[in-house]
Parts: sequence; structure tokens; C-alpha cells
Amino acid sequence: MNILVLGIGNTLLSDEGVGVVAMQTLQRQMVEQGTDTNVEFLDGGTLSFTLAVPIEECDALIVMDAAMIDGPTGSVGCYEGEAMDRFLGENRKASVHEVGLLDLMAIARLMEKWPERRALIGIRPAKLDWGEVLTPAVADGVTIMCKQAEEMISNWRNAIVRDC
Repeated sequence: MNILVLGIGNTLLSDEGVGVVAMQTLQRQMVEQGTDTNVEFLDGGTLSFTLAVPIEECDALIVMDAAMIDGPTGSVGCYEGEAMDRFLGENRKASVHEVGLLDLMAIARLMEKWPERRALIGIRPAKLDWGEVLTPAVADGVTIMCKQAEEMISNWRNAIVRDC
């Protein structure tokens, strides 16, 4: 199974860049542990239509991003499968991104290549203004985001083994 971990955000806008920071942290951890086999890590920046191809080519997708989820700053939410699709459709956030993840989902669905195994791991930001450092609550949440992503990857891999 080819898994794509996509970090989204602008690292020049403080907490807006948390998806990229979390993806890079997860990549370092998995490389150190030797568990990065068949996992591609991609800095999606502020999104563009060019991300449609890697999304369409993967078997499983994890998106890490700042998201306006319920709860206080630093709260982490995980939305898997249809829950991810609903969250994207119901929570169109104001963003500096050129193209929204919702638009990329629509493109992949049109091509009938939206991954069956998919998840969005989001964290509620505090600051979306100029700054290259995450706020403390969001920085603390990166650990939780990475742990959830690692568990999801492990569960998906185990499901494939059981299916064989």
C-alpha cells in the first residue's frame, strides 16, 4: 500500500503552517524508526492543482492541516473516510490556499481516484498572521497529530495484511 502524508499550510503564517511542520516531524520520526516504507511525505504548501496527481496515485491519504475544529486552540481532530469528506464540505474555512482540499477531492472523485483510506488530522490554530513559529498550544499538539497519523498508518497496514 502506497500511503501519502500531505502537510498543508504556509509556514510564514505561524499556526497556518502546522500541517507542514507536523508532516516533517512525522517523517523524521518514521525514518528514525525505520517505519517509513511505502510512505511518501509531501509538503503541499498552500495547495495547488498539481497535488491532484499524487493524491490520485496513492492508495491511502493522510492530510495534516490547521482546521477550524471544535474546541480550544490546540485541539486535535481526526476525520477518517466519509467523516473527512463531510468535514471538508461543511467547514469551508477562509484560507490563503490557492485551491482548497475540497476542490482536490472533487477532482479526484471525477477521476474515480479518491483514496478509499483517507483521513484529515487537523488542529485548531490560534494565530494566522505573519510569524515563523507555532504558538505554544499548537506546537504541543503536533505530537498528538503525529501519534494519530502513526496509529492510522499501522492500522491500515494491518488491515491490508488481514485482507490478504
